[in-house]
Amino acid sequence: MPMDFNKAKFYKSFGSVDQIKNNHLPEFAFIGRSNVGKSSLINALCEQKKLAKTSSNPGKTQLINFFEVEERLFLVDLPGYGYAKVSKSKRELFEGIISDYLVKSSNLFVVFVLVDASIPPQNIDLDFINWCGQFKVPISVVFTKTDKRKAKQIQKNTDDFIRAVSLNWAELPLFFETSSNKKEGLDNLVNWIINSIHNV
Repeated sequence: MPMDFNKAKFYKSFGSVDQIKNNHLPEFAFIGRSNVGKSSLINALCEQKKLAKTSSNPGKTQLINFFEVEERLFLVDLPGYGYAKVSKSKRELFEGIISDYLVKSSNLFVVFVLVDASIPPQNIDLDFINWCGQFKVPISVVFTKTDKRKAKQIQKNTDDFIRAVSLNWAELPLFFETSSNKKEGLDNLVNWIINSIHNV
């Protein structure tokens, strides 16, 4: 049965995982450093400019935001990690919300960890991915901003990142390459999500 991501709509925001009740739909979560283009990717996937809130000021997402797609799945926009300009107490609160959700959510199908392909591998991304492995959180890696550098540099950055992940992972997660601006790689990601639902 076809699924139209264009029909995605805002469902609800949650301040803690304990508030998420009576949900039986699979959840596909998105997370990454605060300026990685997370909200832009969700908007691009759904072909809506204002579905997820974007801002020139990183750290805009401060709650767990659920978007429903045709009553068949949720796209979940998680607070970004590693944003230095929020207070330490607020940063710890965000990180608590994130870890609680990832470990406790019974409907989490996968968390897409977004990684900026326009820069060399960052330890904060690698540390987060390794944390997910330690707690058996299912992940896939989505490279963003693949249009921001020459193809050769993008390839080097992504190759270096995959090589760094492989040092700690016996079996590598799936990797996707995307550009929200140029709409590249989005179909692959949408099709993978839809096929995952069909195969459950």
